[in-house]
Amino acid sequence: MTGTDIEQGSIPEIREGEYGAKVAAVEPGGAEFIPLTERHGRPLNLFWTWTSPNFEFATVFVGALPLLFFGETFVQAALAIVLGTALGSIAMGVLSARGPEHGVPQMILSKISFGRFGNILPAGINSLVAGVGWFAVNSVSGTLALSALTGWAEVPCLLLITIVQIAVAFFGHNLVHTFEKLAFPLLAVVFVVVSVILLGESHPSAAGSGGGIGGFLLTLGATFGYAAGWNPYAADYTRYLKKDENKRSVALWSGLGVFVSCVLLELAGTAAATLVVPSSGGVSLWDTDPTAAFIFHITPWLADVTLVCIAVGAVCANALNVYSGSMSFMALGIKIPLTARRALVALVFGVAGFFLAWSGLSDAGTKYNNFLLVIAYWIGPWLGVFFTDQLLRRGQHVDGLLFSRSHKPIAGVLAMAGAMAVSIPLLSNQTDFHGYLADRHPALGDLTFEAGFLLAGLFYWLLFRFLPRSLGQGDAPEIADAAPATAA
Repeated sequence: MTGTDIEQGSIPEIREGEYGAKVAAVEPGGAEFIPLTERHGRPLNLFWTWTSPNFEFATVFVGALPLLFFGETFVQAALAIVLGTALGSIAMGVLSARGPEHGVPQMILSKISFGRFGNILPAGINSLVAGVGWFAVNSVSGTLALSALTGWAEVPCLLLITIVQIAVAFFGHNLVHTFEKLAFPLLAVVFVVVSVILLGESHPSAAGSGGGIGGFLLTLGATFGYAAGWNPYAADYTRYLKKDENKRSVALWSGLGVFVSCVLLELAGTAAATLVVPSSGGVSLWDTDPTAAFIFHITPWLADVTLVCIAVGAVCANALNVYSGSMSFMALGIKIPLTARRALVALVFGVAGFFLAWSGLSDAGTKYNNFLLVIAYWIGPWLGVFFTDQLLRRGQHVDGLLFSRSHKPIAGVLAMAGAMAVSIPLLSNQTDFHGYLADRHPALGDLTFEAGFLLAGLFYWLLFRFLPRSLGQGDAPEIADAAPATAA
């Protein structure tokens, strides 16, 4: 390191301890740079790492939303599902490809455009949404499935599901990858069979209730938001790959894992929503127990196996949610002087998620709907800033910005916050809140994520064009343990 490096406060933080490819070991450290000697794995592993967590009930429910709430036909829903998922999956591939090169989690990479303090906005939101919000949503579906299968009370089932989820995330990166790989064959076979059965029994010609373009855009936003919900985690699971790993392979297997699993199960959810399920007092089974509604038309023995897979899938999803939630928290820069700091943070998030899930066991369908529609509200603006910054900094050395204490740009946080401040009050279309334009023009549907993405990118570019200092320093010192890394 040079004296300049020390003055600029950009001495890289290297993850301590020895971990390598060990599975039955607690991953040491937090969100620091992964030494080159610790790198291992191959891009193909990313396919099941991103397929298994989507083989769970929340994915099914996203597919059911267009028919249950948005008034769409089967064909309209299918088109929006494919398009929305494709957009989120492409972003996933692009972000994942940066992990091996830089060797840090996704929310540390976010510091390039947001800086040391500005990154508190996206990293703070993601730590809560991932480690607590998503954890609660998926725990509820796993709990309902396990309770229906065993006949046990819901709270003991929730406790059991929570313990398993936290245990996988507590051990860390290698066990997470291994668990997803082991769960993949069971989940893939069962959900493919169930999807084929439901698609065969469905009524694709069933008329919608006039959702039109508004319903289509709502579906597009929900499906993009669901796929893109993994975007802030992308590099978390590729940073251990070798630095010179083929970027195209990393991007392909990451994006393909998200796309295939989401499209398959969302179409299965759409198909299930065309079938009649029991109602009580005018309230559909989809509102009171959506898990039971999904398996209602499946042969009993296969329905039981599907319940098992829903519970396993919830664990697969939440192992990633808790792990990445803890990564995002560590990216806030809060110093915890313990080797097992990441593992302890994961434990805290898991406990918080348990209590939130407990409160959400009732009225699960409506709560699913509300949560799934808002997750893209912040991801769209964050992606707008992140990708615009990557374009503006292309060819520059950026590794030194990852841990620089002097890198304090304001452009990123201003652009993201400004885009959210405009898009959400104007265009959001929720059950409990309608934006100004969405309320007066319901046919617009919900354009919040699209507007947020475009506005954030535009605001960031304008700040670069007219206030270049707001972007922070340009070329920065390299991380000593790695060859120069530049923005693509």
